[in-house]
Amino acid sequence: MKRVVVTGMGALTPIGNTVEEFLQGLKSGMSGAGPITRFDPSLIRTHFACEVKDFDPLDYFNRKEVKRMDPFTIYALKATQEAMEDANLDLDQLDLTRCGVIFASGIGGFTTIEHDLRERERMGRPRYSPFLIPKMISDIAAGYISIKYGFKGINYATVSACASSSHAIINAVDYIKLGKAKVIIAGGAEASVTEAGVGGFSAMKALSTRNDDPATASRPFDVQRDGFVLGEGAGSLVLEEYEHAKARGAHIYAEFLGGGMTADAYHITAPHPEGEGAKNVMRFAIEDAGLRPEDVDYVNVHGTSTPLGDIAEVKAIQAVFGDHAYNLNISSTKSMTGHLLGAAGAIETIAGVLATMHDFVPPTINHFERDPALDPNLNFTFNTPQSKPVNVVLNNTFGFGGHNASIVIKKWS
Repeated sequence: MKRVVVTGMGALTPIGNTVEEFLQGLKSGMSGAGPITRFDPSLIRTHFACEVKDFDPLDYFNRKEVKRMDPFTIYALKATQEAMEDANLDLDQLDLTRCGVIFASGIGGFTTIEHDLRERERMGRPRYSPFLIPKMISDIAAGYISIKYGFKGINYATVSACASSSHAIINAVDYIKLGKAKVIIAGGAEASVTEAGVGGFSAMKALSTRNDDPATASRPFDVQRDGFVLGEGAGSLVLEEYEHAKARGAHIYAEFLGGGMTADAYHITAPHPEGEGAKNVMRFAIEDAGLRPEDVDYVNVHGTSTPLGDIAEVKAIQAVFGDHAYNLNISSTKSMTGHLLGAAGAIETIAGVLATMHDFVPPTINHFERDPALDPNLNFTFNTPQSKPVNVVLNNTFGFGGHNASIVIKKWS
């Protein structure tokens, strides 16, 4: 079985528009939440989100290109450009038929759908842009990436709500392990801060309504948590077969040891109350990595700041890790970035890689009051990052529909 390593990373997040900025945001415990600027949210219960800031697409693309792409595709291409430059791949030296793209989005081109429907209503006749379909479909980011870099191998999108980009990464790792590809760009992008995106999640009562204090609204594991904070952005990773990376003298950041995928088979939006699917997915991921639970140093949890989800995930962690759960660091980077939906897994995987590179655990910020339903002896890394050796990270992402994914990352040495 082939080994799979990370040789490039790119990020566009609410707490930093590059991997280095994202790293500094994680280390400083930055909150990416603030009042919504994309539209007037006054008629919706939630008035804030974790938006990407100080980002101008025209710094990366010309006006014609921007006009023909939905923001989620723009985010994907920007993050991938950083990842490809970081990987320092010589495209002329690659067998491009063995290079692929698996890139996710949970909801695709929401911005485009909203805009074109409004234009139809305004014009009073059923006329749509010829770019409506190629801008909105969730697979188009993967298509654009393959066209830009000439990657002619495996190419598709994964769509599994908030587990989408974790599934993309696990699929990419498996294809490389099986010898079906040498290089795969994997990740996810989401541009969900739209009227329908915020309004839809708000109607479900899934979002926090802490409009008076948005910066502290994402409160995983806090007794006052009242829902998640919607985020946007993209994460992109260049995954490479180890011998291929070694032969070209690539800089290696981390190794992917394994992944797990399960279903709750329980409810369309609520997690299983005892975390059954979460237990299974972590066990499968650790088994696939060839490790024992006690080998894991840090779990970057799904931890969305919802009343039910946080408790179910902690129950699952305690069931899987037993006494070792008290030696683990647990943290939710969503407390800083908000919930990037289909891009969450990619961004949080990058956070896990950075944790192994810099030997620190990002904090769970915005903790004010302990939840008596949670074991007080667990280390949730509240409010302050912790410096410690981090050799193995497990990253969880769970999606509406009961989709669960876990990834195991190992420090490169």
